[in-house]
Amino acid sequence: MYISELTIKGFKSFAEPTKVKFDQGITCIVGPNGCGKTNVVDAIRWVLGEQKTSVLRSQSMHDVIFSGTTTRKPLSFAEVSLNIHNNRGVLPVEYTDVTIMRRVFGDGTSEYFLNKNACRLKDILNLFMDTGMGSDAYSVIELKMVESILSESKEERRRLIDEAAGVNKYKQQRNLSFRRLQSTDTDLLRINDILQEVEKNVDSLRRQLKRYNRYESVKQQLQEDEVSLAVWNIHQHLSEMEPLKNQTANFQHLYGEHSESLALAEHQAESMQSELTDLENKQQGQREIVRNQEIVVNDLERKLLVAGEKISAATAALDRLKLEDHSLQERQETTQNVLADLENEREHLLPQIDEKQTQNDKLKSAFDAAVNAYREAQTTFDAQSSTRRIAERRE
Repeated sequence: MYISELTIKGFKSFAEPTKVKFDQGITCIVGPNGCGKTNVVDAIRWVLGEQKTSVLRSQSMHDVIFSGTTTRKPLSFAEVSLNIHNNRGVLPVEYTDVTIMRRVFGDGTSEYFLNKNACRLKDILNLFMDTGMGSDAYSVIELKMVESILSESKEERRRLIDEAAGVNKYKQQRNLSFRRLQSTDTDLLRINDILQEVEKNVDSLRRQLKRYNRYESVKQQLQEDEVSLAVWNIHQHLSEMEPLKNQTANFQHLYGEHSESLALAEHQAESMQSELTDLENKQQGQREIVRNQEIVVNDLERKLLVAGEKISAATAALDRLKLEDHSLQERQETTQNVLADLENEREHLLPQIDEKQTQNDKLKSAFDAAVNAYREAQTTFDAQSSTRRIAERRE
């Protein structure tokens, strides 16, 4: 397995698409300082998934994009493609040639492709794990990194040795398994908490179920007691209804025997009621006449009150006619005599009423004349006032 081709576009100083082919054997890139030799190593490290901007000698991932010159505009993205010849099948894929590509945009977003298919960074890292090739593997080492490795701690050197020996993959699997176990322990603790909470709810539901069963039994007993009470009430009411039925039958028999006498009495009562109604209508007419006389003539109130008392006495006598049937004729004659007296009094009062009406008409005529005279005087006064105001304005 070896790198066969490297394509760089827009990465750091490579504004134009640049291809670097690597044949079998040793390939050297020579040039003066500042020509971009180290940028080639950074491009290889970057496409293999490097995430540390300090290793790429940049402040942010946006800095790896070509920033432009005085004669050339900056680019909006950077892209590096690495073609690997997998002739010995070291990479766990079925392809002989494997191409990985990474693209970054101005906002720092990165895209990864494996044989022109979009993939994740994790897929690329897993592909090169324990193969000796990677962004932090021993296969990509700068001059400064040699000095750093020699001066670094034992742990850093051990990491490189483990990478060369191919045990990092198993360490990573162990760490992943350990993290999964920790996650499982956390889930178990959470499940225990949930079980405790569920057990509390189960206990509460169990108590509720006992209460419900007790409620059902009490409800059933209550229904049975209500049915028994209803049956007892029905029997009690039936026993109480028997004497009432007998009394009802007796009352119906008595009603049949006295129905004719009752009908005759009702007929007589209706005729008496009719006569009483006629008398009350006549009395009502007399009351209206008396009320009109009271309104027109104020000085005759005493006599009209006496007449009202007589009419009230007559009304009371008429009310007693219902209870005193044998004296109805005598009371009718008394009422007629009272009505005759009232008629005589009315005929006696009519001339006085006419006289008062005549006096009232004379007073009304005098009042109208006084009102007309007042209006004429007011008109004359208004005219004189208007004339005086006009004269005052002229002065």
